[in-house]
Amino acid sequence: MPGNSFGHLFRITTWGESHGLALGVVIDGCPAGLDISKEDIQIELDRRRPGQSKITTQRKESDSVEILSGVFEGKTLGTPISLMVRNEDVISKSYEDIKDTYRPGHADFTYDAKYGIRDYRGGGRSSARETVGRVAAGAVAKKILNQNGIETFGFVRQVGKITARKIDPGEIERNIVRCPDAEKAAEMIELIEKVRKEGDSVGGTVEVISKGLPPGLGSPVFNKLDADLAAALMSLGGIRGFEVGMGFEASKKKGSQVNDVMYKDKAGNLRFKTNNAGGLLGGMTNGEDLVVRIAIKPTSSISQVQHTVDKFGNPVELKVKGRHDPCLCPRAVPIAEAMVNLVLADHLLMSRVARI
Repeated sequence: MPGNSFGHLFRITTWGESHGLALGVVIDGCPAGLDISKEDIQIELDRRRPGQSKITTQRKESDSVEILSGVFEGKTLGTPISLMVRNEDVISKSYEDIKDTYRPGHADFTYDAKYGIRDYRGGGRSSARETVGRVAAGAVAKKILNQNGIETFGFVRQVGKITARKIDPGEIERNIVRCPDAEKAAEMIELIEKVRKEGDSVGGTVEVISKGLPPGLGSPVFNKLDADLAAALMSLGGIRGFEVGMGFEASKKKGSQVNDVMYKDKAGNLRFKTNNAGGLLGGMTNGEDLVVRIAIKPTSSISQVQHTVDKFGNPVELKVKGRHDPCLCPRAVPIAEAMVNLVLADHLLMSRVARI
């Protein structure tokens, strides 16, 4: 079964390869009458694009979006929306010498095992370049959510062993690592520059928070909101863990330490005194902030010499060429936000048919 589409009512299909002519996305199920412009989408793509700072890949792409269908006079038509971004700074010759070599940590071997053929230029479909389409679609989902009072923002919580302690949303876009703690951001940047000079890479954690969610989004069995969020975020390359709220820390606690106690606020609303559950109970939102986190592995493409084999089984000494992020986390922030927004927009639309 093809695995290039995602979503239930608000459904996307991404297409394109890292070094192909273009990449893009088709969005099906977007309601008619939504105000959307090229600028709305471009803002998000600019946050994702390569070459934006000294700690990201130096591939230069404008990532200028083209709206091919589904929008007329600034409003969605209710028909499929097709968005395209052309590749501009492609240097495929960097991959010619290793087209038959299986790079450690990459999907080269598994692609060959499944399809018997692969586009070796920049990783083809398995490249993070594929996320251009996700971010473009996420910008449309964001507009739907914003109109319903829902806001999502992400940030780098951790790089290596350096963890943000302060959460100042206004600080996130003020530094190149997208960390909400200015002091820790400086330490993270220093670490990323250090591993880059060593020809190595470093991993970390990205956190995404959504505010303004009504209680009841999601489903109690197979379409649990946390299950769909896990599927969305784990579908990104390089993700090695997913958690909601307290996450894995909850496994070290007692029930009395984890349960969120309810109360009625002054406005008469039922609320929770703590948010260890991360805004979800039984697969459905409880009205508190949705808090999710993903663990991101160190970038597999490093310039140190590594030992591997080619597709014939011959031993090879490999030194990866090309332009790569020494840490995936800063550019993963807008991508993770997009995936969360896609899931939330989908469930928001599904919630409208849950009752008569």
